[in-house]
Amino acid sequence: MFLENTVNHTEQFGWIEVISGSMFSGKTEELIRRLKRAQIAKQKVEIFKPEVDNRYDPDLVVSHDANEIRSTPVPSASNIRLLANDVDVVGIDEAQFFDDEIVTVCNDLANRGIRVIVAGLDMDFKGNPFGPMPALMATAEYVTKVHAICTKTGNLAHYSHRKNANEKLVMLGETENYEPLSRAAYYKETHNNK
Repeated sequence: MFLENTVNHTEQFGWIEVISGSMFSGKTEELIRRLKRAQIAKQKVEIFKPEVDNRYDPDLVVSHDANEIRSTPVPSASNIRLLANDVDVVGIDEAQFFDDEIVTVCNDLANRGIRVIVAGLDMDFKGNPFGPMPALMATAEYVTKVHAICTKTGNLAHYSHRKNANEKLVMLGETENYEPLSRAAYYKETHNNK
């Protein structure tokens, strides 16, 4: 379980928290929970998401359970650095869709004394590390890996299995296109379909 860091006002540096896992594992739900707690604590919070993610709403970060929080869609990671002024906490959803500069942006923000909370898929549908997520996880002070429930076995799932033959790396979708699978179920699905 993640416990929020205590605030030490004499230390000038912030930190990075990464929430990772498969689709349907509760990453965005946990991101929203942490950001709302920061708002309750009267901290100034800014939330960003990639412009490409407009599944539920163009201006909201929305979880699969319909929890939501206002956000600013941005075309690239560099925009976050420009827009995150006079804030205590920065939240970033769907970090895997950002360019590699997101790692530098997050570290720059943390070095300015900002708490940075990032959520994203750790693996793509092929089971490979996804975009900048490995580097973000390596540089973060806190990494929380959340799991979905496998739709085939009921065990913990950490693979996002694409249910169609589309080979495009980025394909936004929900349960009609993806399902969370355990290692065994994912292996069976991907090797039986070759």
